[in-house]
Amino acid sequence: MTTAENPFLTPSALPFALPDTTRIRDDHYLPAFEAGMAQQRAEVAAIVADDEPTFENTVAALERSGAVLDRVSALFFTRVSAHTSPAIAEIEARVAPLLAAHADAIRLDPELFARIDALHARRDTLGLDAESRRLLERHHRDMVRAGAQLGATEQARLRELNEELSGLTTAFGAMLLAGANAAAVHVTDRSRLDGLSDDAVAAAAAAATDRGYDDGWLLTLVLPTGQPALASLTDRTLREELHRASVTRGQHGEHDTRETVLRIVRVRAERARLLGYPDHASYVIDDATAGTAQAVREMLESLVRGAVANAERELAEIAESAGPDAAPIEPWDRARYAERYRRERFDVDDAALRPYLQVDRVITDGVFRAAAELYGVRFAERTDLPAYHPDVRWWEVSDDSGVLGLFGADLWARPSKRGGAWMNSLVAQSALLGTRPVVLNTLNLVKPAAGEPALLSLDEVRTLFHEFGHALHALFSDVEYPTFSGTSVPRDFVEFPSQVNEMWLADRQILASFARHHATGEPLPPELLSAALAARGYGEGFATTEYLAAALLDQAWHRLTPEEADAVVDPGAFEQQALEAAGVAHPLIPPRYRTTYFNHVFGGSGYAAAYYSYIWAEVLDADTVAWFGEHGGLRRENGDRFRREVLSRGGSVDAMAAYRAFRGRDPRIEPLLDRLGLATG
Repeated sequence: MTTAENPFLTPSALPFALPDTTRIRDDHYLPAFEAGMAQQRAEVAAIVADDEPTFENTVAALERSGAVLDRVSALFFTRVSAHTSPAIAEIEARVAPLLAAHADAIRLDPELFARIDALHARRDTLGLDAESRRLLERHHRDMVRAGAQLGATEQARLRELNEELSGLTTAFGAMLLAGANAAAVHVTDRSRLDGLSDDAVAAAAAAATDRGYDDGWLLTLVLPTGQPALASLTDRTLREELHRASVTRGQHGEHDTRETVLRIVRVRAERARLLGYPDHASYVIDDATAGTAQAVREMLESLVRGAVANAERELAEIAESAGPDAAPIEPWDRARYAERYRRERFDVDDAALRPYLQVDRVITDGVFRAAAELYGVRFAERTDLPAYHPDVRWWEVSDDSGVLGLFGADLWARPSKRGGAWMNSLVAQSALLGTRPVVLNTLNLVKPAAGEPALLSLDEVRTLFHEFGHALHALFSDVEYPTFSGTSVPRDFVEFPSQVNEMWLADRQILASFARHHATGEPLPPELLSAALAARGYGEGFATTEYLAAALLDQAWHRLTPEEADAVVDPGAFEQQALEAAGVAHPLIPPRYRTTYFNHVFGGSGYAAAYYSYIWAEVLDADTVAWFGEHGGLRRENGDRFRREVLSRGGSVDAMAAYRAFRGRDPRIEPLLDRLGLATG
């Protein structure tokens, strides 16, 4: 396929180098991957054939390499997660091992490593600026961690393991998506949906139609264990059916992920030992701000007793409110009873909030307005730009310095999209490459029926603010080298800016702007607003316990030695034993993700042995929220400081050094303990 025939082989002519999806067909992807890998191999060959290594002809040249591969990868893997198809899945299965082998060919290239190793040895004499020196050190460390110093036999085995692992995680993600679609609960009797809001019922009807049902309503599954409808449905039998559909994902027929999980764990354990680490968790966390797997486990375990005690208190409260004649609470009852108790205690009803949380107003008058007040940015919607799916919307983002980049939102759930919410970059910012960021937030909101308003829960609003925090991290990136762009920071730091951005959801100025009735424009009544804010922290015991259960389960799987991993034959039994050992095996509080559908750690999300990152970053988040409170909250000078010291720096500085530059000291855990109701003093 020639350059003229394949749009990936030349830079896009669209604004911001946005991929021109009007010209791209599925049959362009594989040839572009092949051409991109060949091009980068040739570029690396030219680097190693050059004269005496310098920073410019080796490290900077490596940063410039792989342009075609970057272009095709960015769009293709966006499609994989957000709008897959049988053709895309087939290409992914073919290309995943090829990409793993390609990455190894570069990272394990002995001549390339010799050049970088020589530069690294005399880095003090090269006269490099701080970011360039850090880049040299980053490339050296990455190659060492990839196995560049291993012998030939060990490297050959490492290549085999990496190739196998790429195929396994790809297969896990595909099975999980298909299994979740198959597990959606079809309802044919409208009365069984009692308790759901009218817009939720309409959305369920639309989902049934979209999936090809002739009648009825379809309750689709979100990625976590807890399904939102459980808080509203009055039909206990339907609640049980929906809950069981959720917790048994990955355990049925062609969608059974258990053998894949076992093999992933064994491959990761063997690879970690090959690279000189006792287990996969130690390998991952050695390159994170936490430092050691033991430090992570101690932090998680220190929160267990208080979180479980709080959860038990909450369960006792909701059981008492249910009355003596109520049936014993089961896992599928807890959310409904908790919501009823929350309404009684705080005089607030989530269903009553929804008419005031219309998605477009939340975005423009909430998410965007908070960013405008804090950072001085402006948003102009671009309806002239193409995307991979009609649901995607684009906004041009600018400030007083000019245009910063492009922000996209892909909000609605569909069968071709994996569950959850995430941010990814189609183009990364880099002064070296002259590129501006193109950033995409992807969510799985239930699409309303035609003509109906898109109304959100408070948790869904929080997700919008959270994911936009990631987007700001990428949009404000101001680095030289693409390796350091945007969210290219340690995994246990990347959630920090996004969690901080959630705070503006509860800011009264911002709330008053976006929380208005979709039909009348009337503001959310003050008493309902006060009740909603008071109730916001209720349920932290349950939420923290289900999160800790998942994080500790992730650690348990990835602290296995190869021998221990080989000995595990039943993932369900291992999961139960791990939860019991950690003190979080509560019959009414299943983990936020169970093993068989834990896509964060067994799919391609990159959180293997790192799911702890959310609460590790929450220490920084809570401490930062306290700082904003001490300095007047939503003020431009506060935003400028956070942008300058944290958001703009990407990976170009040490993550904790960036935090200290912003906060003026190391983080303290007390604000988080107070937030979680675990403070002792």
